[in-house]
Amino acid sequence: MRPRPHPRPTIWPLRRLADAALVTLGIAALGVLIALGARIGWHAMENRTIAALAEGRDVPVAQTAAPRLLLARAHFLMVRDRLDEAQPLVDRLARVDETELAVAALYDLANARLARAIGHLEQTQIDPAIPLVRLAKAGYRAALVRDPAFWDAKYNLDIAMRLIRDFPLIEQEEQDDAQETPKRLWTDLPGLPRGLP
Repeated sequence: MRPRPHPRPTIWPLRRLADAALVTLGIAALGVLIALGARIGWHAMENRTIAALAEGRDVPVAQTAAPRLLLARAHFLMVRDRLDEAQPLVDRLARVDETELAVAALYDLANARLARAIGHLEQTQIDPAIPLVRLAKAGYRAALVRDPAFWDAKYNLDIAMRLIRDFPLIEQEEQDDAQETPKRLWTDLPGLPRGLP
């Protein structure tokens, strides 16, 4: 007589299910490790680019780059008095959700413009200095809108306000439009401030 085979215990299907779950978990963990390694590599590349810009090497940065790369490139351009090239980068940073970087970019560009304006004023070139001071004031105000407690921006805005006064616009009557506008006799520039009041 032959012994009757015993039915398989129910442990085998559970073991197969557990093995499949372990394999799936292992693949998922491997995917996470690969993604983490790629992210670390990307940050390392960003850091190398920022270091190269800080050393003075002209490394191009795409408009779609990370905000901290845009700020580093904009600062590189501002230090070299290439403000027209830095403006689109600052505009892009101003639209980014990272307030701290946007404020830093706006403040940095306003400082560069104010420094260029003061350079013109020291050489008694008033006409090119006026629009630069006005743009610097607009930059400080934009930075203060995002960070009202930014004391350095408040201080520099006060300096810029002393350089060129903001006069309220007076509405002209329709009769005045027919007349010829007289030539400006006075400049908006009251004089160079020297030190604190």
